[in-house]
Amino acid sequence: MVQEKGVPCGMHRAQTPFDSVENAREYVRLLAEAVNEARQEIASDVAAAEETVQQRRLEALRLVQYKLEKLEQHLRSSSRMLNDLRSLRRLLLEERSEGAAAGGEERRKVS
Repeated sequence: MVQEKGVPCGMHRAQTPFDSVENAREYVRLLAEAVNEARQEIASDVAAAEETVQQRRLEALRLVQYKLEKLEQHLRSSSRMLNDLRSLRRLLLEERSEGAAAGGEERRKVS
């Protein structure tokens, strides 16, 4: 029995959001939804702070708004990269299976 690094013999690692590209994509999608919701809440907080003329609070909220926008951009970029990785994996696996099938046919012709 082979022991994985840091995992006792006979025990398997628990599934995480990053066990596969698809799981990572789903995690990033959910995170993007949460960021979008937070941006909407902050937008209403900014509007309320503008009405009460709380300058320091308004500046902090605008900074939060900016950081959430940047995070949203990074998540969109990450999502595109994960899509690319998924497509490349599918392409490579398809080529591998086609290669294996072609190798099997070659062996049959030689026999």
